[in-house]
Amino acid sequence: MITVEVVEWQAMQARICPIREAVFIEEQNVPVALEWDGLDEQCMQLLALSGDEAVGTARMTAAGKIGRMAVLKRWRGQGVGSQLLERMITAARDAQLPHVALDAQVSAIPFYQHSGFEVVSESFMDAGIEHRKMVLKLY
Repeated sequence: MITVEVVEWQAMQARICPIREAVFIEEQNVPVALEWDGLDEQCMQLLALSGDEAVGTARMTAAGKIGRMAVLKRWRGQGVGSQLLERMITAARDAQLPHVALDAQVSAIPFYQHSGFEVVSESFMDAGIEHRKMVLKLY
């Protein structure tokens, strides 16, 4: 069973960082300097757990931009990403944000469309990976 918790960056960065390093830096070759952008302390952080094992993470800015969503490879396809995304959307609704946005890797667009996100930009490159901006209107 997977649980998703809102966590403090300072308290949980030692559990969040290895997930992001495995997914973004090792698997996707994102440069270290781009991954660690200095914004984490200002963001709402989520941590997905299977028992005591950290298996996924995501963050959201106060303005509702979702990012750094990562699930360890062996946990993909088991609903972890969907649970992280739904928790972010719930938090944004609770904060009465009019919408949430994200920059989706093109390969992940169908995943986000399943939750109601719409593509609102042309393709662009970020960290050498093709992305498109997506938005979900909440109110």
